[in-house]
Amino acid sequence: MVLIQNFNSTTKTFNMKRTNLISSNTYEDNCQREKNTSQFSKINLRVKLFYNILTLAVILGFVACDSQLHELPIGIITEQTAPTNSSVVYSVKNSYQLLSSTLNIIGEWGWDDGTVMRNDFVLQDIASGDMMKKWSSDGDQAWMDRFSDFSITPVNAGVKGQWSYDYAGVARANLSIGYLTDLELCKKIALDEASRKYLLGQVYFLRAFYYFDLINNYGDVPLVLEPIKSFSDASKLAKRETKANVTVQINKDLTDALALIPDGKYSDNTEKWRVSKGAVLAMQAKVALYNQQWATVLSTVNTLESLNYYSLNTNYFDCFDQTKKFAENEDIFQANHASLTTPASGNGLCALMGWGFVAPTTNFINSFEANDPRLSYTVETSKKQVNKLLGTLNGTNLGNDDASSNKIYIRWADVLLWKAEAALESGDNATAVAYINKVRQRARNTVTVAGTLPAVGTLPDRTASTDKATIKNWLVSERRAELGFESHRFNDLKRWGIAKTFLNSIGSNYQDKNNVYPIPQTEVDRTGGSIAQNPEY
Repeated sequence: MVLIQNFNSTTKTFNMKRTNLISSNTYEDNCQREKNTSQFSKINLRVKLFYNILTLAVILGFVACDSQLHELPIGIITEQTAPTNSSVVYSVKNSYQLLSSTLNIIGEWGWDDGTVMRNDFVLQDIASGDMMKKWSSDGDQAWMDRFSDFSITPVNAGVKGQWSYDYAGVARANLSIGYLTDLELCKKIALDEASRKYLLGQVYFLRAFYYFDLINNYGDVPLVLEPIKSFSDASKLAKRETKANVTVQINKDLTDALALIPDGKYSDNTEKWRVSKGAVLAMQAKVALYNQQWATVLSTVNTLESLNYYSLNTNYFDCFDQTKKFAENEDIFQANHASLTTPASGNGLCALMGWGFVAPTTNFINSFEANDPRLSYTVETSKKQVNKLLGTLNGTNLGNDDASSNKIYIRWADVLLWKAEAALESGDNATAVAYINKVRQRARNTVTVAGTLPAVGTLPDRTASTDKATIKNWLVSERRAELGFESHRFNDLKRWGIAKTFLNSIGSNYQDKNNVYPIPQTEVDRTGGSIAQNPEY
């Protein structure tokens, strides 16, 4: 206990100081900042090791050759003591961590491995043509620029990092699932049945979530469903499973989760960030959407609507406002960030923005209709800040690696536009237009950043139409404006089949092969080619 208190006290001191250290956008200043905060990093690393000693899940790839012979297999689990009630409960919380934007969850400043933080904003927003790496072009982290022109290779740090984060999440979920499906163990550690089921439902959802990201980024991927405790276990899994079969497992995990998560908008009124019934249903609808199962999308969203858990906020920005976390109507699933915690759990993307990262492209800015208030809530170009991701409108959090603004993964406006798309593809044009207009109405009734209502005539309702192509264009435009910088756009372009046409029209060199990213070359090499590379990479 004394050890924990000492860590907490020292960490809080450094947390309060380090916010003021981040003020410039240059690489040299970044290096100085890292030097200034090295003592904090060492303390935080020790804290992470202390807290994770019972549930460590390491993702470093499959069995290696030559210099990589001593690296651990993908998903290998090291258990240093027998599991206890508290360690099993903590293992579930630990499974959420890989969805956050907290810095250095894997390694310490591993820029070359793409592991400083999750790379959704690179693989989705930069790749989609909405985002540039930085407000001022430079050579810092040049691997990010490769997603703008699709000169991506299998050694790119972005594809390596995302793979590592998702499989680390899978490994941690598998560890928890292994514990929670062992009834004898749960009895031995006095874990009551209600808690066991609730915890198990959460990690089933999380495993499905990580795998959904993997198949959308890489196509066929290794399917690992249990903790791997030896190199011989790992060697059996050094192969890719088809995307279709992984999707079957995703759906099974979500079905199992739905039966285990309690009813209510929040499954836990104290820790509202935990997986809820609404999050599971929304994820089921999203998986169906990506597989063009329109009837399932419609029925699942209808079920969500009947629960009355969610509605569009009056103000567009309330979804992102850090002062309204879990006190608004729209967010369904989000990675929770908090300041001054041990281990650290702040929003590290805010730190990168303080270094000049994350900026809108001209094409993105010009895509908004006149007077659309969503543009200024997303980005403030004159001040070079991304309000939506900072969680503030005044620049607070810019450069703060311990910010409390959450990362939003699913929210109600997104779901409503899924229903619009499914209705359109099912031949129900009227419903499609009506749901597009629901989102537009909220946008035009949102007061501007300046506190005034948009000009009369802003974002008028789309009119009734019998032309599917026209409505589809409306939907495409609405999703871009409503969900900009939320890491959905590139997947949207791909699943709509318009990625090549659109991206090349704005100067990208998108090719058919780019429908999936390359498998990290380290994974191909470590298996002697058992994990085959995606074509043409």
